[in-house]
Amino acid sequence: MIIDRYMVKQFIPVFIFSSIMFITLLCLIDLFLNLVHYLNYEAQFSEIMRASIYYIPKSFSLALPIALLFASAYTLGDLSARNELTSIVTSGIPFWRLSLSLIVIGILASIFAFFFEDNVVIPTFKEKNIITRRLRHQKQPEQNSDIVVKTRDGNRIYSVDYYDRENQTLNGVSIVERDDNGGFILQIRAAVARWNGEFWVFNNAYIYEWENRLLRVHDLATVTDYTESPEIFSRSSVDAADLSARDAALLIKDLRQAGLPYISAQADYYHRFSFSAVSFIIIVLSISMGGRFRKNIMLMSLLTSLSVAVVFYIMEMLSMMMAKLGYIKPLMGAWFPVVFFSIIGLTLVVHAKT
Repeated sequence: MIIDRYMVKQFIPVFIFSSIMFITLLCLIDLFLNLVHYLNYEAQFSEIMRASIYYIPKSFSLALPIALLFASAYTLGDLSARNELTSIVTSGIPFWRLSLSLIVIGILASIFAFFFEDNVVIPTFKEKNIITRRLRHQKQPEQNSDIVVKTRDGNRIYSVDYYDRENQTLNGVSIVERDDNGGFILQIRAAVARWNGEFWVFNNAYIYEWENRLLRVHDLATVTDYTESPEIFSRSSVDAADLSARDAALLIKDLRQAGLPYISAQADYYHRFSFSAVSFIIIVLSISMGGRFRKNIMLMSLLTSLSVAVVFYIMEMLSMMMAKLGYIKPLMGAWFPVVFFSIIGLTLVVHAKT
């Protein structure tokens, strides 16, 4: 329809300009936050620029909802300032129909945001952090030490001082076996355990077990019963928010099999999908405010949309906190704010007064 092409033509230039503006602003903020450390360690200019380039996808991901908000508010405000909005509505075209093309853009932006985050933002932001830590002479934070893993419904408990992922070895390993009632059966202690592709091989290992009601210790012979995957010991210390959706699902599966808490990781996994809908929520809220003011329409629409967006982010933060603490289901914690504000925004668009 002609009106849809006209709305998109008005929207796209403003969106591109605002995206570039916000991306530039975010990149400059990140640069100045690290600039003192770069100068102190005499970092090369090419490496600083490389870190900044890797930050561009992350900054675009952060800027996308705000750019959509600004572009939609400006587009409707500009139409109203030129009395085009009044002319279009009085010609018999409902406000919701006028806004339909922008709503479709919001839906497409949300779909794009999910795949862009999953395939581009996560790997590039990880690389950016590696470069930044190197330029600032910071050590890689250790994630594979002091690990506790439960398997077989919690009846087998691994306690590991350090897991060497590259060599697939457990250092300072202790394994406790329990019965279904939680009673002690045996304990294995070893300085090192190596994965041979099928099971763990223990070096200098001892076994503690009951004999005639006495706890005795013996040298451990070769056993092939310990076949837990090495990935259990690495994924258990990884944040689900730093993984792709596929890897996050594998992390949750590992945590469940290990008998470890997985609610927080599951909430982050669901949040990966629900947070992509922020672009749609933001643009619907902005549109819903477009026809509710008679004076200073663009300014009031933008300020009101920003205020409602802040309320949305606060509600989302609280619901995710409650989900991670176990007060509500992870699925509800991730999706409730999205569904709630979607209903409110679409209702306001349909019943908007112009």
